[in-house]
Amino acid sequence: MKVGFIGLGLMGRPMAGHLAQGGHALHLWARRAESLDPFRDSGATLHASIADVAREADVVFSMVADAPDVEAVALGPQGVAEGAAGRSGLIFVDMSTIAPDAARSIGARLAEGGVSMIDAPVSGGEVGAINAALTIMAGGDQTAFERVLPLFRLMGKNVTLVGDRGAGQVAKACNQIITGVGVLALAEAFAFADKSGVDAGRVREALLGGFAYSRILENHGQRMLDRNFRAGFKSWMHQKDLRIVMGEAHRMGLALPSAAAAAQMLNAMVGQGLGEEDSIAMLKVLEGLGGIEK
Repeated sequence: MKVGFIGLGLMGRPMAGHLAQGGHALHLWARRAESLDPFRDSGATLHASIADVAREADVVFSMVADAPDVEAVALGPQGVAEGAAGRSGLIFVDMSTIAPDAARSIGARLAEGGVSMIDAPVSGGEVGAINAALTIMAGGDQTAFERVLPLFRLMGKNVTLVGDRGAGQVAKACNQIITGVGVLALAEAFAFADKSGVDAGRVREALLGGFAYSRILENHGQRMLDRNFRAGFKSWMHQKDLRIVMGEAHRMGLALPSAAAAAQMLNAMVGQGLGEEDSIAMLKVLEGLGGIEK
């Protein structure tokens, strides 16, 4: 297939690379020219605009920061809708994390021009993108999803069509609630152990064999013990995702007290200059509040 990709950052770059390795012809555009450097000798076609990408591609992927960026890619000047004018069958797949209502609105406007949209946010972070091991949560038309499924399988191991347009973003919001609250709970447990004078590593070892086991305890727990706060998923991005969650909760009149606490901790992290570190650096905030020196 001829595949367009917009958003060649930490996640998008390896994702696009997997598509190329799968034998698909890449059509690329980037806001920053240096983002295209890894692809200049790869056989990919580099374009002057997103519209030019859309004129050539069967499927266009985007992996950008937030809803305004997705809207600009899809509907802005020289965007996907403009490039798709006069042709039918183009599928736009947004793999960013945005509000469900934003995905529904952008998809409805694209549909007016004959473009099918799938919202397909991911979980797994940079490591998952590099290892083609992402979890992909999709929302959209079944026929369009089945057409894109072989491409998804080059980037992820767990691919699910959750429901109609916007359902992928709902699933991602649920994922971010669970991971945000889980990281906060783990950081609280380790801070409690340290303040009690007990080795947090031994505590983790004990908990791995019981009902408290989770991948967060196994993976993030070890990283906390190693003081490895290098970002696999930056705190400011998790803050943005939980801002979406809380905005949706307010709109629906739904109480999410644990998610609200995790959102406030992420706000504190960004406010303390930890936004570029991994969200597990939430441990540092709790250690500071508890007078724990590390």
